[in-house]
Amino acid sequence: METDEIQIKHSKLGMASYGFNSFSRELLRIAFSMFAFFFYEAELGLDVWLIGLAFVLFAIYNMFNDPFIGYITNRPFKFTKKWGRRFPWILIGGLPWGFTYMLIFMPPTYNAVSGEWILFFWLLFTTCLFDTFHSILFVNFQSLFPDKYRSDQERRTASGIYIMIGVVGVAIGAIVPPLIFNYGNFPSFGVQGIVLAIITFIGFAIAIPGSREDQYTIDLYLSSQEGEREHISFFKTLKAALKQKPFIIFMVLYMLYQSLVETMQASVPYTVKYSLGMPGDATTFIFAAFLVGVLISTPFWTIYSHKVKNNKKVMVISSLILVAFTLPITFLRDYWLIVFDMFLWGLGMGGFWIMIFPVSSDVIDNAVVITKRREEGVYTGFQQFFGRIGVIVMALTIATVHTLTGFVEGSSTQTELAIWGIHFHQSLIPFILLVIGIIVFWLMYDLTPDKVSENQKKIKEMDL
Repeated sequence: METDEIQIKHSKLGMASYGFNSFSRELLRIAFSMFAFFFYEAELGLDVWLIGLAFVLFAIYNMFNDPFIGYITNRPFKFTKKWGRRFPWILIGGLPWGFTYMLIFMPPTYNAVSGEWILFFWLLFTTCLFDTFHSILFVNFQSLFPDKYRSDQERRTASGIYIMIGVVGVAIGAIVPPLIFNYGNFPSFGVQGIVLAIITFIGFAIAIPGSREDQYTIDLYLSSQEGEREHISFFKTLKAALKQKPFIIFMVLYMLYQSLVETMQASVPYTVKYSLGMPGDATTFIFAAFLVGVLISTPFWTIYSHKVKNNKKVMVISSLILVAFTLPITFLRDYWLIVFDMFLWGLGMGGFWIMIFPVSSDVIDNAVVITKRREEGVYTGFQQFFGRIGVIVMALTIATVHTLTGFVEGSSTQTELAIWGIHFHQSLIPFILLVIGIIVFWLMYDLTPDKVSENQKKIKEMDL
């Protein structure tokens, strides 16, 4: 068997360039998760169930949009031989994506009474547009990973690099917007959208060199698509995926993790404004602390994952740290204690982020061995299908809790019961969800290190 050193075929500079896709993606993703729901409910005062409905419909659209885009972009086109299977789609999805984020915060009216349906349909339209370009980008960005980086050593190294770069994107997406917008100043939210769109475009420009595929990989893919293999239907591919236990178990964990992340992030502005009674820029230290925790822990998790060579074990350990520091926020009302807890929370998140791509790559490798086909785009699309359930969980959780606790849309203050509700949907409910995911993953995920190594060997023998 080849050594890990021999299996490393790409430079760290190229990995860093590839990682700038993550920079721009994480920047817009966290900004959207944190401020879109908050802007329409707490700022504009739109009815929470209209917002929830828009987010649920947006998530349902996304759930089916991602697998379909994965299926379509997985096929060869006329440009594939020259430009590669993933690179053109990354450009098509990534370069205009920031513009769609900006539109979300520029509705044609700010009046949530006379214009409530205008706001509803604008929110629905812009979020679906935002998601379409995100799907084209992310399905191909993530699908490129297991094809481009084929050894465990290279995958862990590339994952560590792109996570560090992605964390910078998270920092900008979480910290910069509150420095630009002001509560009650609706146009200022549009200004932050413009600023983030520009930064995002620059990030994608830097990502172009690292997103290209070498000719050997392109030719290998084209040869694998000859003959009848091109004609397998979308639904047959879906059926084959749903029969694979490792894929389904990982999707359960990923879905509940996304539910935690979406709900917690969307809750932070509510906690700052209503529970802590502080201005929007107070979110700066909360997310800065979380990101410092991620940055400090990422090198450790990278080294540790290389040492233990067990992706499942590292995923479970990091998940346990994550949930351990999710629960305390239910009861914390002191700003600096929340900041410190988020630092500790970031230590676990660093490990989880490091493991997402290696574990999903193990799952895809297992699928390649079973189906004798490279269908990364389809499986990545299915992963996003399950991940978008997290958006539905977030929207329904916030809408239900706010209704039960008497949250008043557009108000500058809330009752004590409503504030407790905010802490519940920021901490307690996400905690319960991820605990369930960890238990299922630990008990039922069966891709051991030996199985992973065996799959990689079989893929080489099949010349895929």
